[in-house]
Amino acid sequence: MTMKRFIVELGTGIDLHGEDVTKAACRAVSNAVSKSCLCGLVEILGITDLEEVFVDILVAVPRPSELDGEKVKEMVPIGRKTVRAVEGGMTTQGLCVDRFGPECDQIVVANASITVSVDR
Repeated sequence: MTMKRFIVELGTGIDLHGEDVTKAACRAVSNAVSKSCLCGLVEILGITDLEEVFVDILVAVPRPSELDGEKVKEMVPIGRKTVRAVEGGMTTQGLCVDRFGPECDQIVVANASITVSVDR
């Protein structure tokens, strides 16, 4: 058997207030997942246990060392998951609103790539 990619989907997520790279990454993964229907896993490949698939989650965020990979994994409802964080994404000037957090005037943008593979 050999690992074969079934789908690659991309997503973008943003934290407007709080400068939280994990929150932005979770939103990017959720965005990618929400655009994919993996019916071919069942209808074409005949997979009955969706925990058998492999899901590689790659996120690009401004501060990868701050990413909580376990929280990011929770955004994907199926499979054996791995998470990798790399330097990327973006920050841009936002607006500090004290009730959302002090001294957080940067908008954080994350990009995600979700690759679902099967062992065939």
